[in-house]
Amino acid sequence: MTFVWKFQCLCLYFLFVQRQVEGTWPSANSSAVQLLYLSQNITDITNIQSWYYQTRAMFYSAILLSHQYGITVGGEYLGWRLETTSGSPMNALRMTCEAVSTSNIVGIVGPSVSREAHVLAPFTEDIDIPIISYGATDPKLSDRIEYPSFYRTVPSDNDAALAMAKLFVRFNWTMCIIIYQNDEFGTGGVKALSDAFADSNITVTDTMIFDMTTLAIRGDLKGILTHSLARTVIVWADSTYATLILQSGLKADVVGPLFTWILGGDVALTDFNDTWYDRLVGILSISPVVGNLAGAPVNQTLLNDAYTIWKTYEPESFPGTANVDYYTLFAFDATWALIESFSRLCSNSNFSSCIGFTNTSFCFDRRALNMHSIFDILNTNTFLGVTGSVQFFTNTTDRINGSYYIVKNVQRFSKTLNFVPVLVSTGSADWTQHAEKNIIVWPGQSLTIPTGYASIHGVTLRIGVKETVPFAMEKEITDEYGNKKAKLVGYAVDLVYRLQEKMGFIANVTLIPQNVTYSSLPDLIVNDQFDVIVGDITILAVRREKVSFSESIFDNTLRLIIRKKTSESYGRFAFLKPFPVILWIMIALVVLWSALLIYFYEVRHAELRKKPVISRIGMSIWYAIGTLIGYGVDFQAKTSPGRILTSGIYVVSVVLIAAYQATLTAKLTLSQSQDFIAGIDDIKNGKVPYNRIGILVGTSIEDYFLREITGGSRNYYPLTTKEDMYEKLLNKVIDASIM
Repeated sequence: MTFVWKFQCLCLYFLFVQRQVEGTWPSANSSAVQLLYLSQNITDITNIQSWYYQTRAMFYSAILLSHQYGITVGGEYLGWRLETTSGSPMNALRMTCEAVSTSNIVGIVGPSVSREAHVLAPFTEDIDIPIISYGATDPKLSDRIEYPSFYRTVPSDNDAALAMAKLFVRFNWTMCIIIYQNDEFGTGGVKALSDAFADSNITVTDTMIFDMTTLAIRGDLKGILTHSLARTVIVWADSTYATLILQSGLKADVVGPLFTWILGGDVALTDFNDTWYDRLVGILSISPVVGNLAGAPVNQTLLNDAYTIWKTYEPESFPGTANVDYYTLFAFDATWALIESFSRLCSNSNFSSCIGFTNTSFCFDRRALNMHSIFDILNTNTFLGVTGSVQFFTNTTDRINGSYYIVKNVQRFSKTLNFVPVLVSTGSADWTQHAEKNIIVWPGQSLTIPTGYASIHGVTLRIGVKETVPFAMEKEITDEYGNKKAKLVGYAVDLVYRLQEKMGFIANVTLIPQNVTYSSLPDLIVNDQFDVIVGDITILAVRREKVSFSESIFDNTLRLIIRKKTSESYGRFAFLKPFPVILWIMIALVVLWSALLIYFYEVRHAELRKKPVISRIGMSIWYAIGTLIGYGVDFQAKTSPGRILTSGIYVVSVVLIAAYQATLTAKLTLSQSQDFIAGIDDIKNGKVPYNRIGILVGTSIEDYFLREITGGSRNYYPLTTKEDMYEKLLNKVIDASIM
C-alpha cells in the first residue's frame, strides 16, 4: 500500500508540474510551418530545473524571440511541436513519423542522443528536411556524404577526445581505463579516445561495457580496476548511465581516494547518498561549453532577450544565468540556425509559393517541396550565436570552430557537493585555468596531482629473492644478545629494501632456494605464491607470456667455464716435436747422402787415407752432421766439390736451426697459455662432445643450448646447481659448462 500511495503521489506531482510548467507557454499548433523539437525523457521528472526543461524552454524562447524580432517564413511565423522520446531509436522514429504525418514540419531540432540520430538522419534525408542536433556527438555522424541532411551545434566526440588527451598530457598521465555504454555514442567515443590517446602515447589498459539493457557493468568492476596498472577511470556514458556507473563504483569501493574518475559530462550529485560525498570529491567532468567561458565572443543581446522570454513564461524552470546547462544553449543555436535559414529561403515569396507538402498521411511518402536550397543556405549561413560563432561547411556535419570545453571538479562545501569549473580549452588550444581560478581538489581531499598509476604505498608485497651469489644468500650473524640467526644479504635484498624506503610498501622477503629452477620462477607468481621476484632472471619470450618484467637492472653474458689448465709434462723425445717425422727422415737422408759424397770427394784426404774404411765412413758421417748443426769437424774439405757441398750444408743448417728454434719457442709458449676451447663457436663446432658439456637445467642457458646448439636434443650432461657444476668439472666428469 505504501508503494501504491507513493506512486500515486508521484503521478499527481508529475501531472501538476507538467501542467504548471507547460501551461504558460502560448500555443503554436495553429502555425502553417513548424519546427519539431525532440528531447529524451529523463528519470528525475520532479526537478523542473533539469536540462530537459531547460532545453525545451530555450527552444520555445528561440521561436518566440523570432516572433518578437519579426522573423517569418514567407510571411508565416514559425510554430513548434514537441515530442519526448524514450532513448530508443525506433521510438524516436515513430514519434517523428507521427509528427511529420500530421504537421507541416520543415525542420527538426534534436535529438539529444547519438543512437537516435543514426536513425533519424537517414529518415530526414529521405523526406528532404534538415535536422540539427544539440547533443548527438558520435564521430560517425560527421560524415556529410552519409548524412547530408544532418547538422549539429554540439562539438563532435573527436574534439572531446582531443581535449581529453591534452588533459592527460597536462597532468602527465600515461594510462587509463574506459567504461562506456553499449551504443553508438559509447563505441564511437571509445574509438575517438583510443585514436587520440595513441597519438599522445597514452595507453588504454582496459575497457568495460555498461549494458544499457541490464543497467549493469559487464565483468568484475572491482577486480579489473584493482588489478590494473592504471588509476584513472574515464566514464563515457550519458548522465543517467554515468550516475549508475558511479554508484556501482562506490559500492565496489573503487571511487576515491586511489582512483581518479573523469566523466564525459556532469551528473546530478543529489542522486548520491551523503555518506558517499567524501569519496565523490575529486571527480572531474569534461564537457562542451559556450564560447564566452573560453574568451570567445557570443551574442549576448540574443542571449539576454531569450532569457527574458524564458523568465516571462516559465520562471520556475530558470536556474539562474550561471547555472544554465550548456546543452540548453546548444539547443537554442540549433533552433536559431533553422530560423535564420528558413527566413532567407522564403525572403522573397510567401509561404504557400515557397514551401509545399505532398498530400499524404504516410510519413515516408510525405515531402516538403522546394526545400533543396535550404541545405545550401545552412552550409553558407554564418551568425554569432549564444554559444559562439555558428558556421557549417559542405564537407562535414560539424560546426566550424566553436568547440570549447570545460573541466569541472567535484568539491564539497559543508554538507553539499558542487561541480566547480577549474580548466577551459578550445578545440585547438591547450587547457588553461578557468577565470574563477579555482584550485583542483583531488580524490582523498588532496591537492597533489595523482600519478595516474597504481600506488603500492602501505601495501604488503610478498617478495621472493632467488638464492644466488652475490644477489641473495643467507649469512649467519650474532645479535646483541649473543644469539645466532640467519640474515638475508646480497644485491637483490639491498635493492628490495631500497625500493621499500623510496616507495613506502611493506616488504615480506623470502629466500627462494637454489633447487628451485629459474624456469619455474614465473609459475610462483602465476600461482599467487609471490607478488614480486627479484634476481638474476633472464627475460625470455616464454616467460613474458606468464608474467611481466621490469627494466633490466644489470647486464649479463654467457660464459664458458672449463678446468684450469695444469703444467704440461714433457717426454724424453719432446725435443723432436718441433719438426714432423717426415722432416726428420729427410734430414737423416740428407746427412747420409752428404756423408757419402764427402767420402768419395775427400777419400784422398791424408787424414782419411790413414784410417780403415769403417772409420772413414764414420768420419764422413760426422763431417756431415757437424757441418749441419754448425758444430764443426776435425778436418777441412780440400776438393772443390767437397767445399761446394759443405757450403750447401751450411745453408741448410741455418734454415733448419732457425725454423727449429722458432717452432719450439711457439709450441712451448702456446702450451702454457692456450685452452683447448676458445669460445662458444668451438662448442657449436663439436670440439667438445655434447655429453661432456654440463648445463644447468631449468635455466635460460638450457633454452639457449637447446635452441642454438643442439637443435632441441637433450644430449648434454644435466646439472642442478653451480656447486654441482664445479664438482663435475674438477672430477673430470665434464669438460666444459656454460654459465
